[in-house]
Amino acid sequence: MLPSEGRGRRFESCQARHTPDAARPARRLWLASLFCLLQSAAAPGVAELQELQAAHVIDWHVHVAGLGYGDSGNFINDAMRDNIRFAFYVRWMGVDIESLQRHGDQLVVQRIHEQVAASRLVDAAVLLALDGVIDADSGQLDRHRTQVYVPNRYVAEQAARYDNLLFGASINPDRPDAVARLIEVCRQGAWLMKWLPPIMHIDPANPRYIPFYDTLARLDLPLLVHVGREDAFADADNSLADPHRLHLPLQRGVTVIAAHLATGGHSAGEANFQRLLPMFQDYPNLYADISALTLINKRGYLARALEIPGLQQRLIYGTDWPLQYWPVASPWYHLRYLGLGRAWRLARVENAWDRDVGVKQALGVPLQVFQRRLGRRGRQMQAGSAGAGDRMQCVQQGAEHLPDGLQ
Repeated sequence: MLPSEGRGRRFESCQARHTPDAARPARRLWLASLFCLLQSAAAPGVAELQELQAAHVIDWHVHVAGLGYGDSGNFINDAMRDNIRFAFYVRWMGVDIESLQRHGDQLVVQRIHEQVAASRLVDAAVLLALDGVIDADSGQLDRHRTQVYVPNRYVAEQAARYDNLLFGASINPDRPDAVARLIEVCRQGAWLMKWLPPIMHIDPANPRYIPFYDTLARLDLPLLVHVGREDAFADADNSLADPHRLHLPLQRGVTVIAAHLATGGHSAGEANFQRLLPMFQDYPNLYADISALTLINKRGYLARALEIPGLQQRLIYGTDWPLQYWPVASPWYHLRYLGLGRAWRLARVENAWDRDVGVKQALGVPLQVFQRRLGRRGRQMQAGSAGAGDRMQCVQQGAEHLPDGLQ
């Protein structure tokens, strides 16, 4: 049965159930027909649904956070806790302060696991650690200037507890032992390295980071880096969000994933989105994720990106969870592209991951974007290999840049 045939039969069945008898007003028939048309015309085809399920979709961009409960090591500074965004983030993560006090920050991870497990379309999620600002004099974490801190140890341990969660590491390269830490997170099973330069106060163009970049490249660990204006925190240095600052890691052979396609903000008088696009022609190791591209402040970007020849081959799926809920995200914000029927149906999807996939698929994101894998572990999963001896490989391939005594 073709998808269009399936929709036709669903409409006829729905209409038969809801059609009023002759004694009822005729307008009830019209309303019933409209209701069924909305429901059936927007329904996904069976083949499309099966293709997505067979793709074993990974969400490559999922944030976690916490307040230090349960010996997590997480913290959020006063500036961020006093910000209006804080209450929204707690609610969107499906928790409250009292439940975190009782059950620990681990409850946030449990909620993610439960929602991904309930998803029909997403199989796994990469949980992102988040390193902080490093004091230039002491080389230690600056807790005052660090707005959100999520340690690698915590995320690695939590991801290991669930078969649908993966470890995304974060290391500020200004740490004196950054390369040694990089080898360690590789051994712990990291799928990628996450940077938020405007928040972590990292300049990706800094030549002092070359040893770190060379080790990333040797380990085949992708660098997921925020580019474009940062609006999700209490304070941000958006001069560090210029896509052109990525030239150095790309030149060193790092697989770079430009988060959010650099949508939002300007650098040197040019839109960051436009500054990023020519770089795809220059660097075959440059990719971008489509996380957050359904938010209200990024309407239209995804549709524009999908029209650019060849760009679909460089895109990878992500959500930027927990930014998947009203008022920042809703299918109704994309009525121009989705139409009334699809927006209505997608708005009724309860699971946040299924709703996000559904909206992006309806906007035209092809199957290859949802099933794309990057980096050492991504290829291992695609090939079905377990990666035996992978920990030793991390050490061997990164040992050239380890300090004396750690090789």
